[in-house]
Amino acid sequence: MEILKEPWPWYVSGPLLSMVMFLLLFFNKRLGMASNLRALCAIGGAGRISPFFKYNWRSGFWNLIVITGVVVGGVIAIQLMAGDHPVGLSEATILDLEDKGFTAVGLHLLPEEIFSWEMALEPKRLLLLLGGGFLVGFGARYAHGCTTGHAISGLSNLQIPSILSVFGFLIGGIVSAWLILPYLL
Repeated sequence: MEILKEPWPWYVSGPLLSMVMFLLLFFNKRLGMASNLRALCAIGGAGRISPFFKYNWRSGFWNLIVITGVVVGGVIAIQLMAGDHPVGLSEATILDLEDKGFTAVGLHLLPEEIFSWEMALEPKRLLLLLGGGFLVGFGARYAHGCTTGHAISGLSNLQIPSILSVFGFLIGGIVSAWLILPYLL
């Protein structure tokens, strides 16, 4: 069963994603994860606090099934498909990360120096996580959707706002990764 440990090639995962997008277009639905957070808040009673959450979340119940599938699929992928092979990184990236103090570079998908509870609860990093979460949430609301919705659904529908949003996400990510993140870590 070692074949399950390898990532799916593009010629399998690409058509599967295209099939999902075709079905969404056929049923006049849009894929996005930010709307699920809104629905979960509405289910939890956030409509008593903010009118933004006062809406009929049952009309988008199918989207909650999609996010459930994403979570279940992630668990299945980790349990059945995660191999013990190192993450494919270039030699220059490995050396750069080691110079920045990272150990065991490439052995884990998420480096312990960033993605551990000890690091997350450190005051500086906790502030970064909270600030970053706020900015992501604000950006998703301001852009009328999250990166998933714009990049997958919006681009496949050739929507100009989604093209502009994805361009903005890419520029923001590049600026953050190259100009901001190195000074924050």
